This record gives sequence, structure tokens and C-alpha cells, in this order.
Amino acid sequence: MRKDSAAWRRPFAPNSASVERTVRESPARSNRAKDMARRQKEEMQDEVQKDEILRELYLKELRTQKLYTQYHVNPLRKVHIITRKPMSWHDNLEEPADDRFLNLIHHAAQGPRKKYPETQTESQEIGWNADPLVNPARDDHRLNHYRVYQDITLYKAKMWSLGEDDRHK
Repeated sequence: MRKDSAAWRRPFAPNSASVERTVRESPARSNRAKDMARRQKEEMQDEVQKDEILRELYLKELRTQKLYTQYHVNPLRKVHIITRKPMSWHDNLEEPADDRFLNLIHHAAQGPRKKYPETQTESQEIGWNADPLVNPARDDHRLNHYRVYQDITLYKAKMWSLGEDDRHK
């Protein structure tokens, strides 16, 4: 149906009168259907022509086919691991340890400060050098404010630990 026809611009109404009106107003549609039926009758082929078409399709497939003899895992697809049966004898055989694999696993388990000499990302820069700027001397009272108990504070702390509820008095 062409866009410039009147039936294209008119909104579709579900009643049968509008459908009949649309079909009557578009003679190009009925002519197109007749042309297609005529072409199908003209294109009736005999067995020789059908075999020739099939032969061409077969040769085209053979030209485009590629035989793969080496197979590998698709790196873009997720691998689903299925656990083995714990009591099967063939899964519990002693296998030699793969030193390269173990070193790789142990290296991956280390923290970033042990793996790399300097930061790899900007967010690692925060806290990379976590050494204190001032030597934490425990006897320096300017930096360390420990809880000191005198007689009265020791007495009240003991009362509170026993469950006395007069903390806010």
C-alpha cells in the first residue's frame, strides 16, 4: 500500500464497513495480488530446473564451508564448573602439584603493596604509605590519653559494672 493513498492517511476503524471501503479505494492492491499470482504460474519449474537450483545451492555451500580441526575454549563465554563426586576413585587420585599454577595463585592472593612497588591506580594512592608520621611513643602523654582511675572513679566504675542504674544522676 502506498503512503500517498487515502486509505493510508485514514485511521483504522475495526468495523467491517471501513475495511470494505479501504479495499475498494485501493485498486493498486488488487492488481498487485493478481500480478503475484500470474508470476507464480509463470515461474512453475520442471524437475530439471529445480535440480539445477539445488546443485547451485550445494556448490555455494561447499565454497563457503570451512572445516575446523582445532578446537579451543571460547574466551567470551562463561565457564560453568561442575563439582566432582567426592567418593569416586578416579577423582581422588594423587596428582603432582603444578608449581607454576600454585605460584600464580599465591601471587594473586597477596595484597597490592606486596605485589607492586608503587600504586597501579589513583585510588590506591590513599593509604599506600600507611606508616605513621609521628613515632607512636606510648609514654608521651600529649598523644596518648589513657583512662586513669582514681579512688572515686574506680569505685563508680565498679558500681556500674555490677548493674547500678544511677549513671545519669
